[in-house]
Amino acid sequence: MTDPTPRGPTPRSIVIAGGGTAGWMTAAALARFCGPGWRITLVESEEIGTVGVGEATIPMIRLFNMGLGIDEAEFLRETHGTWKLGIEFEGWGARGERYMHAFGVVGRGLGLLPFHPYWLRAHATGRAGPLGNYVLNAVAAKADRFAHVERAADSALPAMPYAFHFDAGLYAAYLRRYAEARGVTRIEGRIEQVERDGERGDVAALVLASGARVAGELFVDCSGFRGLLIEGALETGFEDWGRWLPCDRALAVPCDRAEPLTPYTRATARAAGWQWRIPLQHRTGNGYVFSSAHLGEDEAAATLLANLDGAAQAEPRLLKFRTGKRRRAWNRNVVALGLAAGFIEPLESTSIHLIQTGITRLLDFLPAGPVADADRDAFNRLSDFEIERIRDFVILHYFANGREGEPFWDALRHMTLPEPLAGRIAMFRSSGRIVRDHDELFDVPGWVQVMIGQGIVPERWHPLADTLDDEQLDQFMTTVSQAYRRDAARLPGHSDYLARFCGAAPTLSQSSIA
Repeated sequence: MTDPTPRGPTPRSIVIAGGGTAGWMTAAALARFCGPGWRITLVESEEIGTVGVGEATIPMIRLFNMGLGIDEAEFLRETHGTWKLGIEFEGWGARGERYMHAFGVVGRGLGLLPFHPYWLRAHATGRAGPLGNYVLNAVAAKADRFAHVERAADSALPAMPYAFHFDAGLYAAYLRRYAEARGVTRIEGRIEQVERDGERGDVAALVLASGARVAGELFVDCSGFRGLLIEGALETGFEDWGRWLPCDRALAVPCDRAEPLTPYTRATARAAGWQWRIPLQHRTGNGYVFSSAHLGEDEAAATLLANLDGAAQAEPRLLKFRTGKRRRAWNRNVVALGLAAGFIEPLESTSIHLIQTGITRLLDFLPAGPVADADRDAFNRLSDFEIERIRDFVILHYFANGREGEPFWDALRHMTLPEPLAGRIAMFRSSGRIVRDHDELFDVPGWVQVMIGQGIVPERWHPLADTLDDEQLDQFMTTVSQAYRRDAARLPGHSDYLARFCGAAPTLSQSSIA
């Protein structure tokens, strides 16, 4: 008798090596978008810890969560998350100075120009306050205020883009539940061997310590810095960026939650690196990113512990890393995502974003058959462009430092810059112009805030900014700053709004270490 059940094609199989944030973000996205014709398997071992440095994010994470259909209140409860309006940098320009790199626009454009040429003119004659006074997100962040803001189409006030702080371990667990509910198979086990096809050289299967063999057609390497597939098996090669970004260690430690619950990340410059502060509902995440050539681990730990807002909840955990990228993010039938693809220290909270965009590219280039070299080359070209431009933005913070008399910082002020960054700084110094290169991540407002925040203030500006007379310029600057102060003052406190919107009831045993 013939079986009447329709038979579809054999499901295409994707194997994800490694869990953590990268692995489970990948699994969740593939489960959501690939449909029933694909078999998604994730292999991870509970014996192997995750790095967990990616608790602070940038606004594009909202697109990822919305694409999965995740409810924001549930997400914040499950991950003990808070909102984020930007990053405060303390002591990067000069000791004691601080500025905010806030999300959203700077000021308000007038005529053909953005706001900053007018600010440059007003600043040169002492008619303007700090740039942050004219950035709505910065004004709200410093007042510890937040709410979801919806504007009328004709509103003169800007939007208030936001991101999140969250517990990376809880986020991975949340996405695991999401992915497994949609058919992803998780296999527990340590990968002992990567089996390659003897004829093509592609990865054929992962062999686990138990002897189990997990075969697939496409493999995603989310194994962290080790890069078990992309480097360990395929020997892809690594491009080291230590000459520009010499920090190679981080110590991470959680401490008790401190009040007020600030809606921004803080990055404080230290003698041989910088310290992060990330406020969550149940604790504050802290870490010291530093150069081991300039500072010992014991001294770094002492500095970190002496600069916490609350009692430490654990001993500092040491992380070792190299800044750089794989020479190819997609090699043969292996796509590297997250730390397996490359690493830039979390100064601008881009680690999770790079995972997200890597997943997006993977979906864009998802093969319908054998992978074409042209597709792989395009994937790698786009990946390289993105991470190199982010690298340059992070290098800017170090190069433009004003911390004289400290060997670590003195050397960085005199480094030879990558050519695109050197050209961008030269253009801004001379004319105040920033030209965005294609679809690079950071746009004009970000570059302007960091440049000016760290003392790169042009002496000239666009000539059309001179079309206002002094009285008109004063009125324009005052109108913008007063409007943003009034708008921010109407917002509720961050803690109060968070409690009403999603109030989690965290337990310390649920928290991850970073």
